[in-house]
Amino acid sequence: MSDFEARLQEWRGLPAIGLRLPGGDSALIALQGAQVLSWVSRGQERLFVSPQAAHDGHTPIRGGIPVCFPQFNQRGPLVKHGFARTLAWSGQPGDARPAEGGGLQITLRLEDSEATRAVWPHAFEALLTVELHPGALTVRLAVHNRGAQDLPFTAALHSYLQVPGAEQIELQGLDGLVYWNAVAAGAETHPVQAGAVRFGVETDRVYPRAAQALRLQTLSSQPLLQIAQDEAWSETVVWNPGPELCARLPDMAPDSWQHMLCVEAAAIDAPVVLAPGGRWQAAQHLRAL
Repeated sequence: MSDFEARLQEWRGLPAIGLRLPGGDSALIALQGAQVLSWVSRGQERLFVSPQAAHDGHTPIRGGIPVCFPQFNQRGPLVKHGFARTLAWSGQPGDARPAEGGGLQITLRLEDSEATRAVWPHAFEALLTVELHPGALTVRLAVHNRGAQDLPFTAALHSYLQVPGAEQIELQGLDGLVYWNAVAAGAETHPVQAGAVRFGVETDRVYPRAAQALRLQTLSSQPLLQIAQDEAWSETVVWNPGPELCARLPDMAPDSWQHMLCVEAAAIDAPVVLAPGGRWQAAQHLRAL
């Protein structure tokens, strides 16, 4: 471990674990929500965190990679996007281990408690593993049903990617897929994607997982990121609030929509159902281009 660094530090007063590789790549994971808040690769910050993000220790943090579990959005009776992103996960720098290929990884843990069972009557263990490699970041969510009944859940890694300008980028790899358009009505709610996805107005879409990795680049073809997800993630959510919605969000600056794009690995259209003792895991893989 001498060539690598894992240390406890603070983010806006909140406890976090920082990882750093010998070449300078780094990641920062808040204990609240096991939320990745920073990924620096090749000298550039690759994740977006709102300058007005909450940091009181219990309000959801706007940006980074929030873990949505055990419910996505408002698709169920729980608080929006579930309770995992507002609770303290357990983990410490001493848990960090070398990862294959010259990387560093750490796993944080969340278990059921009296508070979670009061709103969601299941015994579970959730693990969030962050693997930092030169030029790449992998985030893996694993769920274990420790109870005696089936455990149904939906989940997502709600990744906020930093972009040089929302109107100057495009997302490739979703061409030809039928998607759900959450900001449209009538027949336009399930159109077919034609070409790359472009941005400038509110965009909120759920695509089936593409067979290949997605590519984020500028309109002038400058490569930014490659985004892939494991097959256990059945959907990909693409979200940018656009100027009008962004102006109404209290934890976003008026121009924040220009600097971010959410490309989320998700399992939401049909709940994952784990039998007693069952396990599930899936990762999102980000690579700097």
